[in-house]
Amino acid sequence: MSEEKLAFVGKQVKDIYGTFIGRVVGIITEIDGEIESVGVDCGSSGIKQLPYEQLVVQGDYVFFIPRWRLEAQKLIRQKSLTLKRIKALQEIVAENDTMKEDAELVTIKYEKKLHDLEENEKAVTDKLAARVAELDAETKQVKSVLFDAKLQFRSNEMKEETYQQVKIGTDELIEHINNEKTEIDNVKSKLAGLTLANISAATATPAPAPATPEAPATEVKQADGPTEAPATAGDKPSGGEGQGQDGEWLHQVIQQ
Repeated sequence: MSEEKLAFVGKQVKDIYGTFIGRVVGIITEIDGEIESVGVDCGSSGIKQLPYEQLVVQGDYVFFIPRWRLEAQKLIRQKSLTLKRIKALQEIVAENDTMKEDAELVTIKYEKKLHDLEENEKAVTDKLAARVAELDAETKQVKSVLFDAKLQFRSNEMKEETYQQVKIGTDELIEHINNEKTEIDNVKSKLAGLTLANISAATATPAPAPATPEAPATEVKQADGPTEAPATAGDKPSGGEGQGQDGEWLHQVIQQ
């Protein structure tokens, strides 16, 4: 077994939204030596076996990619390609009517594929809805912990330093939950937007813009100090500790 695969052992595990899961204590292998799953010590929750294909080593951490995300991204790729091929078949027939009979046979194949993908999409959408319900329940639990800490602080049962620690921890958890919910919303929007009409509109060749006289050059004053583009919610998920290289990798994962 390569040292690269053994690099899992001893590393901390987080999900791609920054939530700490546990620490890798060992691996389970197939008879041919390939890794089947990774054993993660989750504290009082015990050891969990996480599927190998859902884990990626990056720097000092192992990142866990949720199953719903893998399934949704695969569905998006397959449905997008199927719609593009159906559109291409329609264009071929429009350009050359003699190929209509051959194109119809291939079209039937891809229309069946599209139907199967739409059935799969219903199952994926149900999983997304179930995951959102789980995240909403987790949010209520986290807010309950924060409210109870605030109550203890106001009744002088808890020091302000302790309360601030609780607040920082719960705020991070809420942020991680919101990051995942935001991505679920983005995935749902992508799936809803995958239609033949939208594919046709996206690939349509725009008409050339009319020529306009060149505007005279104007002086641009340089502002004092460097300026940066404002950050957006989708630029980079919050990963808590382990930013830098880990943050760059997370950004790439989210954008895929």
